[in-house]
Amino acid sequence: MGRRLPPRPLLLLLLPSLLFLGVPSAAQPGAEESCPPHCVCQNLSESLSTLCAHKGLLFVPPHIDRRTVELRLADNFIRVLEPPDFLNMSGLVDLTLSRNTIDTVRPLAFGDLESLRSLHLDGNRLTALPGGALRGLLNLQHLILNNNQLEEVPAEAFDDFLQTLEDLDLSYNNLRGAPWAGIRAMPSLHTLNLDHNLLEAVPEGAFAQLYKLSRLDLTSNRLRTLAPDPLFARAMPGVVSPTPYAPTVSLGFGGNPLHCNCELLWLRRLGRPDDLETCASPGHLAGRYFWSVPEEEFACEPPLITRHSHRLWVLEGQRATLRCRAVGDPEPAVHWVSPDDRILGNSSRTASFRNGTLDILVTTLRDDGAYACIAINAAGEATAAVHLQVIPLPHRGNGSAAAPQPDPGSSDIASSSAAKASSASSVGNGTSEGAAGPARHGVEVSEVTATSALVRWTLDPSSAFTAWMFQIQYNSTADDALVYRIVPGVTRRFLLRHLVPGADYDLCLLAIFEDASTALAATHLLGCAPFSTREEPFPDCRALQAHFLGGTLAVIVGGVVVVTLLVFTVVMMVRYKVCASGRAAEVVALPKVTHVHSQTNGGGGGGGGVTLPHKAQRRRRPPKAKEGGRTVGRGRPPVSKAQRSCSLDLGDGPPFVAPATGSGNGCCYAARLSRAWSKRSQSVQGMLGQGLFPEEGGAPEEENTAMAKGLGPLLNAEDLEESVV
Repeated sequence: MGRRLPPRPLLLLLLPSLLFLGVPSAAQPGAEESCPPHCVCQNLSESLSTLCAHKGLLFVPPHIDRRTVELRLADNFIRVLEPPDFLNMSGLVDLTLSRNTIDTVRPLAFGDLESLRSLHLDGNRLTALPGGALRGLLNLQHLILNNNQLEEVPAEAFDDFLQTLEDLDLSYNNLRGAPWAGIRAMPSLHTLNLDHNLLEAVPEGAFAQLYKLSRLDLTSNRLRTLAPDPLFARAMPGVVSPTPYAPTVSLGFGGNPLHCNCELLWLRRLGRPDDLETCASPGHLAGRYFWSVPEEEFACEPPLITRHSHRLWVLEGQRATLRCRAVGDPEPAVHWVSPDDRILGNSSRTASFRNGTLDILVTTLRDDGAYACIAINAAGEATAAVHLQVIPLPHRGNGSAAAPQPDPGSSDIASSSAAKASSASSVGNGTSEGAAGPARHGVEVSEVTATSALVRWTLDPSSAFTAWMFQIQYNSTADDALVYRIVPGVTRRFLLRHLVPGADYDLCLLAIFEDASTALAATHLLGCAPFSTREEPFPDCRALQAHFLGGTLAVIVGGVVVVTLLVFTVVMMVRYKVCASGRAAEVVALPKVTHVHSQTNGGGGGGGGVTLPHKAQRRRRPPKAKEGGRTVGRGRPPVSKAQRSCSLDLGDGPPFVAPATGSGNGCCYAARLSRAWSKRSQSVQGMLGQGLFPEEGGAPEEENTAMAKGLGPLLNAEDLEESVV
């Protein structure tokens, strides 16, 4: 045991040194400030990583070791990035700020991150990037900005890392236009993601200089066409052999409303049968696979000018608007050529719009002439002529009086800008600037109604100019149109018509006179006067006027039809009643059958008549007669056919008319009497031929012989015919 005692003092001497070496680095001074609270700091191979993801941070922690190489701040609630957040962190290589709520990046917020290679800002709320937001990132290679709300990215935002950037992700934003100028100048770019945006066009040659580009994603935008670009040829297998300097491109442009016309024929000829891009228009190709449509169906239509201005007259110095509309497939571009064969564009005096409108803001006499409207597309061009005539203002140069001009009357010249009226209204006190002393000009608006107003003005007799004509300018709160009225110089009043009821108006009056220094026409403000029109007493009446007119027309047409039908019905009823009353007046009771006897014209019951046998008289009393199956009463005249010749005393009354029977067989009595006459004549002649009268029931031959003998000399044809009425 004595041999083991010596080592104990050595252990006691080494113990303080071991305790000092065992103290953790976090206990050293300043170690707590190098790693922010709730964060994890890793020091691996002389590279310090600070991991602060999912910590609920509201801002960038201030106590971060400036030697940090990798900083992860994803999935927090940081809103604003400012320059002090990353101050003096020149060694930072990878910065991740994904899935925060960042909506603002201050200029030079990354100004000290000159060594940064990768910046992740995806999944935030950025709507715009200021020009200096990414300044200082001189060696940036990967910029991830997807899943934001970016609407526009300025091209100068990438100026500091154009030569070094390799990956750019702008997908899932609201971009209507990409920073094409900056993208063209990125020779090291390998991957470009622009999918799921609102891009409507890609400029021609946008990717021509991107020789290292290996992936281009344009999926799900609003592209209707694609301009020819050599990059697309590298995306087609077998077209171009890949090289290290020109690798094969992975290209995606599906999900776009492609318009399959002749502008995309170049792309169709490249051939990619394995892709599923579809055509959205024209109608006969909608929904078909792009690569399956035959080349001959990729057709275009030449432009056609459907509407344009033919001739336009404007006063010198006023605005002139020339319009030209054209249709075609693809949509044609409209250009204007001046009378001196110059192509007109946007300048200080002219404005050309995409819809084919040309505005000449201030016209001069040199603008007079014929303008050419040219519509051009891939299938051809169309032209139309528009004549502009500029009416010169009267100039009285060289001290000579101008030729007398006819009164032009009032004219309406509408303008889409009210800037001139606003500047004139700012004066508003009836005086002119620069005048020597107060001028006694006045503008007054009176007799204001809902749609009209009377303007009166006075001109100071001692003024230094003589007005050739006056110009009235006014506009209302109902719209922004500035209306001009030109009136002769001898007029001191003007009635404004067709105003908007219940609107506020600003009115200014200008005098057009000769400028003594230039001998040209000039204008001078005489004054301004605001006024308000009255409300319409019955505002609903104007709205109902069109309905009232339409309803009135319908009522009139319907009334005419109804009245026509009523008149036709009444006429038919009157005719029926007149006919019925006439027949009723003609109907008389059938006269009683007297003793059958021969009678001559006007003969009575006596005289030379011979009485027939009693048996025949009994046969003449019809107590009841049947007509068509209907029993006829005692007082009614029988309508049955007479069976024998008998004499009827019709008297001197009107002829008998038989009433219509129930079967609708109502004949006139004259026709029936004619038939009876014929039958009785035949009967009489037959009896004369046989020497006897036939009798119903078959009378004995002796009785017939006696009757024939009793008739004596009256039994001849003439006497018998006279005995029948």
